Amino acid sequence: MTDSSLPPATPPGIDTTVSHSPRIWNYWLGGKDNFQVDREIGDQFRGIFPDIVDIARSSRGFLARAVEYLAGEAGIRQFLDIGTGLPTQNNTHEVAQRVAPESRVVYVDNDPVVLAHARALLVGAPEGVTEYVDADLREPEKILEAAGRTTLDINKPVALMLLNILGHLTDLDEARSIVGRLLDGLPSGSHLVVADGTNVIRGKEFDEAIAIWNASGSVPYTLRKPEQIARYFDGLEIVEPGVVSCPLWRPGPTDVGLTREVDEFCGVGRKP
Repeated sequence: MTDSSLPPATPPGIDTTVSHSPRIWNYWLGGKDNFQVDREIGDQFRGIFPDIVDIARSSRGFLARAVEYLAGEAGIRQFLDIGTGLPTQNNTHEVAQRVAPESRVVYVDNDPVVLAHARALLVGAPEGVTEYVDADLREPEKILEAAGRTTLDINKPVALMLLNILGHLTDLDEARSIVGRLLDGLPSGSHLVVADGTNVIRGKEFDEAIAIWNASGSVPYTLRKPEQIARYFDGLEIVEPGVVSCPLWRPGPTDVGLTREVDEFCGVGRKP
């Protein structure tokens, strides 16, 4: 097990008395980049909803399989990962550049803890490029401009990664609008990758745990129905098997027959 008894080095200006989503997620994934307050909220959450650890791992597994598909079969060489969170295993650039070393990856987040760690740890293959943009999801045009200025050729297909971030937009119409504005700035052949929490399998427990999360001072999170998540892909060519629970999206040969649904649904769609 990972020893998380020691806190990470604290960047200037960080309030270690308030929990933060990326650090709690890092704790659930077995990381050490978290503080006591994050572990306390994480343990309260897990006490009510033990499935959260499986969800965190399933989401990470989906990210790896989706990026492998995009960099491999789909031939994508540019990735825009918004709301990346803290670095862990199988980060987007690691998976993409393992398949295609020339892949160019831009991470976007606005959490100072994530920023400090990302600049130190998100180092990619020398054949490719890995950069970080400090920006907010609610500023899609700013994100596209910054990514295009530093790393990406916005005139060529881009994989837009939005994993466990859209639920932080409590208004569904706003979330769909932001996804649409981001896609509007990307050319044909670009792909959208989404994963977010739902409450269709163990809804009561998950709803109770989310209430604790939202009361803790962390950025609020809203669970959505799978059909609401599917609306993000309106107008896109959905990649099989469609919008499904994360473990069911193209499981590997060793996973077939061993997967079970969790309250995290995902999908990949191609812009015509």
